[in-house]
Amino acid sequence: MQAAFLPATAGWHWARDGFRLFMRQPLALFTWALAVSLLVLFATLTPPVGPLIFIALMPMVTLMTLSACKHVAADRTMLPSMWVKPLQKPGVARKMVALGVLYGALCLTAGLLSFLPFSSDLAEGVRAAAVTDDLTPFLEAMRGPLLIFATLYIVIAALFWHAPVLIAWHGVRLAQALFFSGIACWRNKWAFLVYGLTWAAVFLGIDFCGSMLVAVGLPVQVVSTLQIPVNIAAGGVLYSSFYPAYTSVFESHEPAFELNDSDHPQA
Repeated sequence: MQAAFLPATAGWHWARDGFRLFMRQPLALFTWALAVSLLVLFATLTPPVGPLIFIALMPMVTLMTLSACKHVAADRTMLPSMWVKPLQKPGVARKMVALGVLYGALCLTAGLLSFLPFSSDLAEGVRAAAVTDDLTPFLEAMRGPLLIFATLYIVIAALFWHAPVLIAWHGVRLAQALFFSGIACWRNKWAFLVYGLTWAAVFLGIDFCGSMLVAVGLPVQVVSTLQIPVNIAAGGVLYSSFYPAYTSVFESHEPAFELNDSDHPQA
């Protein structure tokens, strides 16, 4: 696999093309974003098992998302039965489970490496916060471990970013897929930086608009209710942007959103 080397502006183009792709079939992609949001809600309400299950399912979710976007890009109407179709290819579901377990194990290891060396400082921060009724000592104690974990997680995320599609669509072995994905992300690190900043600006902008509505007198409950579908739609555009991020890096020689009909059964 040969990963393209793209300019930093490609990160903005991925977000823009994701919006265009989302608008082709907004209902289908909004529904998918809603399903992912419910999965996230389940994970947050069922710790510690829920988050681990969510992390392990991420490769499957990624593959299903990009496969759906592949159909949408080819102007095929997404039907309910088509969402699970990429997992029905022989061996794909098993490989996604293995990839998910590895992803979860690495995330758990990164967490242990980040927080265990600071366990005494964290415990002291908790005690100080309980005595003074102020979270500042605890937040200060968390700063170092969170910084270390964020650094390790960026590396892990780069290894797994393109891996599900490389395994399922191109038959690449797991170790090679992780390597190719990491190299692709490193080559395009500035594009991914712009991509991340773009989406951070989008979601911060949504929160800012919500704050402005509260400031002009709308009830907080009303604003929160209005923000839910907006955030889900933004999530749908975010997930849709994964597809141009993949095609521009690994299929940059092809026209945008082009899909060979021979790939249809495997998508």
